[in-house]
Amino acid sequence: MTADSMIATILRQAPADRRASITAWRQLSDILAQRGNQLGDDDIRRSLHALAVLRPRVPEAVRRDCARAIARHGRFAPLVALYANDVPAVSAIMLREVRLAEADWLALLPATSAMARSVLAGRRDLPQGVARALASLGSASVALPQPASAAVEEPAATGQATLEPVADNGPSQISELVRRIDKYQSTRGQPAAPRPPRAAFLFETGPDGVIHWVDGVTRGAVIGLSIAEAAFGGEPGADGVAAGAFRQRAEIINARMLLEGTAAEAGEWRFSALPWFDPATGQFRGYRASARRPQRNETPYGRTATEDSGDSIRQLIHELRSPLNAISGFAQIISGQMFGPVSHGYRAMADAIVADAASVQAIIDDLETAARSDAAPPADSAEEIVDIGAIVTQIERDLAGLLADQRVELSISRVGGPFLGLASDANVRRMVGRLLTALVDVSEPEATLVGQLVTESRHDDMLQLRVVRPAAIRFATAADLLDPGFSPEGEAPGAAVLSLGFSLRLVDSLARAVGGRLDIGHNALTLHLPSATSKAEAGLEAQQGE
Repeated sequence: MTADSMIATILRQAPADRRASITAWRQLSDILAQRGNQLGDDDIRRSLHALAVLRPRVPEAVRRDCARAIARHGRFAPLVALYANDVPAVSAIMLREVRLAEADWLALLPATSAMARSVLAGRRDLPQGVARALASLGSASVALPQPASAAVEEPAATGQATLEPVADNGPSQISELVRRIDKYQSTRGQPAAPRPPRAAFLFETGPDGVIHWVDGVTRGAVIGLSIAEAAFGGEPGADGVAAGAFRQRAEIINARMLLEGTAAEAGEWRFSALPWFDPATGQFRGYRASARRPQRNETPYGRTATEDSGDSIRQLIHELRSPLNAISGFAQIISGQMFGPVSHGYRAMADAIVADAASVQAIIDDLETAARSDAAPPADSAEEIVDIGAIVTQIERDLAGLLADQRVELSISRVGGPFLGLASDANVRRMVGRLLTALVDVSEPEATLVGQLVTESRHDDMLQLRVVRPAAIRFATAADLLDPGFSPEGEAPGAAVLSLGFSLRLVDSLARAVGGRLDIGHNALTLHLPSATSKAEAGLEAQQGE
């Protein structure tokens, strides 16, 4: 099949869902990357238009993977331009590695953003004509704007172009892009000049509140953060005091800021800032600030922010339980018609609320277990002999509704037996239930989740629940699967609130608490639990031998 006929076939099939959109994106990108220079203008125009329409429906991670693949072998300038005008995380991957002819680069540059040109400015392998063209666009197109005070103090500071993030793409993407570019330049043999650890630093924001200049700490730790919006949940950024003052263009005094990075810069800071305005027009230009480490009396009870993170989670869980129990209790009253007759519609709504509250309660229990296991190693629980085979059978029945909704089949065979384990009944139910639920959530519709419950030898001190990896995580690394934030592409819309990575870490933590473990194999995930059968049989044989 020729390239143009393949494109016509792809464009005739309107993508019905996200998975089809991802497939069409990959196919069109691959065809244009390999054969774009051989296609007619009409096919090129239709393909690029289709990619532009598909882009909002294709996850960023997929677009990053495609950019990485195309950058290695693609030579088609219009496709490179499409990717170069994507979000910074996608654009940077493409522009760091792609190879084009000088004429193609010169045609591409006018259509690129300042961020894209900043990435290109860091490359040392571009043709001389391209480097001259970048220079001719002006330093403002590839350099961070320096504040007036800094320009006076350091008139010809380094002579090395710095990079200009684009504020429109959000603080988190800017900070991540700057960190990646810094890392890339360091691998090119141009490490930034080392700075001694300092207890203070200076920074400046633009009128949008995004920090674009810093002195005293690594740029990647601060550049791209915003003081215009409050950061929550331990994320890097400023607190609500700074955000409120920013909206009023007021002075900021001793606001709180959290940073990530090396030991010298990570953690809590206090900063004060003054707004500054253009002397000629009176236009607001941003804030100039100085930051310092907090004094001992400014940290509650003299503790660091990290010391009480587990206590904070447990306090939050405690505060969630009370309203949740109240909501569930009132719903049960309505469902049971305890205060008088209730219509069928209201009873159905109450039943749904009770079911949803139970699901949220299970999530809260998992979060509490994770917080407790992170705070201290779990104490050994009293040994209890449980029938793991019966528990697995019960969980298979409990998952019938989820399996029907996801259109997934679950098939767990038994090899050997009996399946008696040394653990508490509640912990085994949580481990097995969380493991199977998480894997069902990432299974494709019409797929079969295959597993085995195994006791391979009567002398083996472990019994095993092996589950074959679903297609969505077939090639994921063990590090990814145990990352609390990991959720694979193609995850079912009805997937659990907790991510796959969090669920697997929880299962592994619970298993290790009773002397077992969760193994991440190439083809399967295997839950090992202590066997009571082997110990009982070994003791019986010892008595018979005597």
